[in-house]
Amino acid sequence: MQPSDSVLVEKARRGDRDAFASLVERYQGKVYNLCLRITGSPEDASDLSQEALFKAWRSLGSFHGESAFSTWLYRLSHNQCIDFLRRESRRRAAGELSLDDEETGAANLLADPAPTPQAALESAELAQALAQGLERLSDEHRQALALRQAGLSYAEIARTVGVEEGTVKSRIARARLSLRNYLRASGNFPAGASSEEM
Repeated sequence: MQPSDSVLVEKARRGDRDAFASLVERYQGKVYNLCLRITGSPEDASDLSQEALFKAWRSLGSFHGESAFSTWLYRLSHNQCIDFLRRESRRRAAGELSLDDEETGAANLLADPAPTPQAALESAELAQALAQGLERLSDEHRQALALRQAGLSYAEIARTVGVEEGTVKSRIARARLSLRNYLRASGNFPAGASSEEM
């Protein structure tokens, strides 16, 4: 039987690197997916997830168990991503980055390892439309949707971003509606899909 997060956290706080390694194994995929959904870039998500896990190790003494370890870790990861996006936004505003960079990620989100040419084209069009739709969302709506897609409950998201649970539900509903409307308007809403799948 696997030890609980709280047992591993206690051991890690006492300097047990193996216990923290077990926590990393347990959560690194979810942290990466959260960072990917927020940034839209696999490379940035990889870097940010590693930074977040390293920061978690260094900051473990500040975790007092008021929330689940996973909630604390997601909040820390979320903050890493937001800080990164703010820095990138300032760089873009200063003209240091190209706004036409085709490698900024979202097109890679839906890549199929061996698609047919038709499927590859449809996947690329959907990924591009999805990325464009996500860019049109406010930061608050995009973040709430990303955290929900990463598997956090409404309560966990509320604690992570510091708002009421009702606000989280509203932001997610509005984000899904906006994204669905954008995908429909662009002709890329998958047949039979619901906004809950976003």
